[in-house]
Amino acid sequence: MGKGKHSEAQIIAALKQVEAGRATEDVARECGVSKHTIYAWKAKYGGMDVSEAQETKQLREENARLKKLVADLSLDKDMLQSVIRKNSLGS
Repeated sequence: MGKGKHSEAQIIAALKQVEAGRATEDVARECGVSKHTIYAWKAKYGGMDVSEAQETKQLREENARLKKLVADLSLDKDMLQSVIRKNSLGS
């Protein structure tokens, strides 16, 4: 799944147009996306300001980085425990 070409500000602006009463199909056409994308944006960004959307994105990226770090550390711990078990059996 490719990275979207629309910024949070563009997405929020499109959602505000829909909330103001414009037809979803018209807003989608202007943005170059399907109406289903507008609904997905609404589910993800509905009711947010641009700053809140940017903060949410930043938190998601940090969360992904931390999850990767935990996974790497868990693998390291597992490998070290395996080495310790082999050394204790071999002694």
